[in-house]
Amino acid sequence: MANFDVFNGDADGICALHQLRLNEPVDSTLVTGVKRDIKLLDGVEAGQGDIVTVLDISLDKNRDGLLGLLDKGARVTYFDHHFAGEIPEHDMLDAHIDTAANVCSSLLVNDYLQGKYLSWAVTAAFGDNLFDSAINAAKPLNLTDAQLDLLKGLGTYINYNGYGATIEDLHFAPAEMYRLISPYADPFGFIEEAPQYTVLKDGYQQDIQSAADIKPELEKQAFAVYILPDASWARRVSGVFANQLAHDFPDRAHAILSQKHDGAFLVSIRAPLSSREGADDVCRQFPSGGGRKAAAGINNLPQQDFDRLITVMTEVF
Repeated sequence: MANFDVFNGDADGICALHQLRLNEPVDSTLVTGVKRDIKLLDGVEAGQGDIVTVLDISLDKNRDGLLGLLDKGARVTYFDHHFAGEIPEHDMLDAHIDTAANVCSSLLVNDYLQGKYLSWAVTAAFGDNLFDSAINAAKPLNLTDAQLDLLKGLGTYINYNGYGATIEDLHFAPAEMYRLISPYADPFGFIEEAPQYTVLKDGYQQDIQSAADIKPELEKQAFAVYILPDASWARRVSGVFANQLAHDFPDRAHAILSQKHDGAFLVSIRAPLSSREGADDVCRQFPSGGGRKAAAGINNLPQQDFDRLITVMTEVF
């Protein structure tokens, strides 16, 4: 029997896995990638008697891979909050999926574990831009405002680290990021002791300052569009910059386009915080798009599709 842990390379995927493995340590093969690398199950070679744990990647995007694993006799446990489509009914599938706009995968795992590692779920919720959900979930911890700010920072930094077109864009590969936090049952221990925390914090602050100097390409009452240059820092910061803009302008949607080497764009879409709906509706209209209601993305938007993106955003928002 072999174990496979398949997870999104952002804060939510990493912290969701961390909670499960703090509760039940196993030797497993880690399958992950940059945050946008979500079609991960196709690469899992599992079969009869193997156990596959899937965290924070869309079932709809991984349907063929999932069905293939189930047909081969693998047992699959699935935690996610992205658009799923029809969830297969199968004796070997244990699905914990909730697409509500105020839920993330780590909060689903937290419920499953009955709050055993709540501080890591709170960290992930902050990283997933679910500030209200994080604050509400944290109430049993009786944290000070300063402690909440530390968890918000850590979640933001881990999430920021997952963005990029390739692993080379990142400070730490997502599998490495998971291994770095894995010794810490408490996120405050990682903050206080791990030198990598400072690397993430300093990198984030430098990159977000660079993004702040970018003026919008298009600015309307309903949404704004920003174009970032072809640079690793820009691809790293695209998602957290979009999150920051969502908080600064809560009634407006945002699109952050990061230029890629081939001239196409990596796109982050944020719905208005006041409604938290529509981001996935925009992105699913493009072949490499997907995500959730409040936040979604397009992995590859050709330049010639820019005008179409604006048209779709106008229709949705």
